[in-house]
Amino acid sequence: MKLTIEELKNTEPWHRAGVSLPDYDVNVVRTNAKTTPVWLHFGIGNIFRIFIGSIADRLMAEGSLTSGLICAETYDFEVVDKIYKPYDNLELSVILNPDGTQSRRVLAPFAEALCAAPGFTEDWQRLCDVFRSSSLQMVSFTITEKGYSLKGADGTYSKAARADFDNGPQRPILAIPIVTAQLYERFKAGRYPLALVSMDNCSHNGERLREAVLTVGRAWVSKGYCPEEFLTYLEDTTKVSFPWTMIDKITPRPEPEVAESLESLGIDGMNIVTTDKMTFIAPFGNAEKVQYLVVEDAFPNGRPALEDAGVYMTDRDTVNRAERMKVCTCLNPIHTALCTYDCMLGYDMFADGMKDPELSRLAHRIGYTEGLPVVTDPGIISPRAFLDEVIQERMPNPYLGDTSQRIAVDISQMVGIRFGVTIRAYVERFGSASELVGIPLAIAGWLRYLLAVDDQGEPFELAPDPMIPDLQRQMALIQFGHPESENGSLRSILSNENIFGINLYQAGIGNKIEEMFRKEIGGIGAVRETLKLYLD
Repeated sequence: MKLTIEELKNTEPWHRAGVSLPDYDVNVVRTNAKTTPVWLHFGIGNIFRIFIGSIADRLMAEGSLTSGLICAETYDFEVVDKIYKPYDNLELSVILNPDGTQSRRVLAPFAEALCAAPGFTEDWQRLCDVFRSSSLQMVSFTITEKGYSLKGADGTYSKAARADFDNGPQRPILAIPIVTAQLYERFKAGRYPLALVSMDNCSHNGERLREAVLTVGRAWVSKGYCPEEFLTYLEDTTKVSFPWTMIDKITPRPEPEVAESLESLGIDGMNIVTTDKMTFIAPFGNAEKVQYLVVEDAFPNGRPALEDAGVYMTDRDTVNRAERMKVCTCLNPIHTALCTYDCMLGYDMFADGMKDPELSRLAHRIGYTEGLPVVTDPGIISPRAFLDEVIQERMPNPYLGDTSQRIAVDISQMVGIRFGVTIRAYVERFGSASELVGIPLAIAGWLRYLLAVDDQGEPFELAPDPMIPDLQRQMALIQFGHPESENGSLRSILSNENIFGINLYQAGIGNKIEEMFRKEIGGIGAVRETLKLYLD
């Protein structure tokens, strides 16, 4: 068996292999996407394929969505050539259940895959045609948190962003300028309404997307590339909306064990691809069964019936509460806190780290002791029940195969979001965050991790993160085994409001983090001893 449209016509071997197949006419939804596009998505990697793809797949099976998804990639174009095209835009979804079983289904809602850059002339023209279509209702995004950033850690616009400001809508390079250029095409075609829906794990994601788009729009208007009316169009929420969302599904990189199990069932070509830009992707995706998507119901041109596929459609305040519960309290802070300690204590798999007595206590401390007292109940999901599910069932699931290295990718751009909200909540409620212990330990662990030396004094490889060179320059004088070498080196980092959203010294925990860090660089075994000391 091969994962192609033609091979799916012979259904019997797929069913014998325990793989369910699309129960809708794939050719029809792809033809409809060509003529009347409804939904386009930027950032077409693993979580999009297995999560957003499964939502669209379910809607198509129920008949409430009849136009396929248009997939656009702005960053890693190898994904289009090596994963979409060879497999006729299909994906084999593999859900990894806690009991070790797998649920398998071929997902086929992906109508076409485009390289979204002016250099790909044919794809760029097709993208322009889609944005000019009055039928287009929503453009969604999973471009990761860094995809929205136009500035570096120093708070100034990056070189690439400045180049996009100067070059205008004809030659954009970064994701947000590419999207803004396409919005300009839609503006010129008829000022049609549209919803731009960020589905990335970042606080107030819709607001971040809106501000980034408006920043590019303002730059182009000021330089004369676009008329003032274009900015008016972008700012009018009855024309262009930016709904807030909360998304949650643990989606590890494709697992070699899963590839082997599929091959053993007679499914060929299940090769994992590592692109030059270090994207780990395959014709299959593996993930947990649990998934949450909460979306602000603000769609000026209408929308698919997302609620029919289990999506919570609600108001902005509820989304905000749900997002803060997950991103800032009940899941992502625990991921961010433990993944660095895993790397230092020798755990490759996150589920293995969850069995470690000190790391388990750290997870409980950050979630239950420090997070829940300041979390706001969104009403649609119980924070306590959500946290119980995360700590007791989801994170310990050994069959997910989720690695701490994957979770640590771009971690320096996440620590402020993961911990800053809770820190500020303590400052607002109690005047200081000085009573916190777990979160300061998490931040100290992140800084200790940046030394790239484990708890046995051996070097290890850091996960990709564009902020690492700058952070390591600020820590250049610090030496493992010499606590006195810290000597104020962390102060510029811990006081940087561009990283944490608050000066950690003013929040009452900067000195505590320094103290924890100095203990953690004391020598072999110092990381574990420090965890024991502060968690006892």
